[in-house]
Amino acid sequence: MGSLSPLEPLFTPLRLGAFSLQHRVIQAPCTRMRSTKESDGVFVPNDLNVQYYEQRASKGGLMLTEATPISRLAAGYPGVPGIFTQSQIAGWKKVTDAVHAKDAIILCQLWHVGRATTPGMLDGQGTVSSSDIPISGNALDGTEYASAPPRPMSVEEIKETVAEYAAASKRAIEAGFDGVEIHGGNGYLLDQFLHDNVNTRTDTYGGTIENRSRIILEIITAVTEAIGADRVGIRLSPYNYFQDTRDSNPQKHWGHLCSAIASLPDSSRPAYVHMVEPRFDEILDESAKINSLETTQEAVQPSLDGFRTALKKGGVAFIAAGNFKPDNAGEKITSDAADAVAFGRLFIGNPDLPKRLQQGWALNEYDRTTFYGASPPEKGYTDYSFYTASE
Repeated sequence: MGSLSPLEPLFTPLRLGAFSLQHRVIQAPCTRMRSTKESDGVFVPNDLNVQYYEQRASKGGLMLTEATPISRLAAGYPGVPGIFTQSQIAGWKKVTDAVHAKDAIILCQLWHVGRATTPGMLDGQGTVSSSDIPISGNALDGTEYASAPPRPMSVEEIKETVAEYAAASKRAIEAGFDGVEIHGGNGYLLDQFLHDNVNTRTDTYGGTIENRSRIILEIITAVTEAIGADRVGIRLSPYNYFQDTRDSNPQKHWGHLCSAIASLPDSSRPAYVHMVEPRFDEILDESAKINSLETTQEAVQPSLDGFRTALKKGGVAFIAAGNFKPDNAGEKITSDAADAVAFGRLFIGNPDLPKRLQQGWALNEYDRTTFYGASPPEKGYTDYSFYTASE
């Protein structure tokens, strides 16, 4: 059928830090909760996980793993593989070997959930965050978050967490990953420092955006020192509403953060920043989300463009994510609004997504009910079909 012309920009080579990509269709990090429980809070990659990533690997394609806890107390969800035990490293090594056998590139997304968990998931230990404000509602285990509010991290604990990110990045390299992506979005720990409706600290990690950004910049510096700046990216979501994050001025505040990232020394400057479009939300539909943002931003049009511009000044590449489809993804590249586009839900339902997009083939429908686990576990995970001519 030939190339689908609006998507042709996605199928041009890209140099992204240490990596030579043959196309710009990125597999976004998607929590799937299908790893094997070894002990309380410790889940290990299994053969089904190997199959899942292997199916979606393509020559010269970049894959980002599901969010991966950096330590036992950074975890908050069942079935999610971490990167803090030797068994997890060995399990991930099977994944990375399978992906590399198909000449693909895979990064481990490093994660700390912060207040987005409960003591019942942490061997009874309390949760931590930038401050003591709990998330509203209930956790996965049915526990009300407010019944055990988070404890503000001490400066010493912040420094220990920074060091743990660096240690986890080294373990990721040991597991065969090509690099790491720091998870700084979606209402988890690092995002809990960035959003001013969550971070009410009065020390050097709170108050001004300079202070709220401090932990992010320290982690970037530590991780890039550990494994090399050209193997590090970071995910941010300035317009996020998930996990009760709602900053007063994301355009201004994340603009500052992006300028700070672009101004880091060469040895500490990450290869890319990965951001979620304003229109995307886990709860609201696109129109409701945009309307909500516009009412809080004093008529400033919410857009990732300013962040892209700030990062470009420092030579930092930009990956955009958030409800991209065949009819709007190519334009993001053509207009120079991003260097690459990350797909989540479409990659879940289409293991051969890059090929389908390139050839203009029909896409499988994804099943939302199986996103976060299913019975049997392969349902909605490894049982999506590859394209065949009969379709």
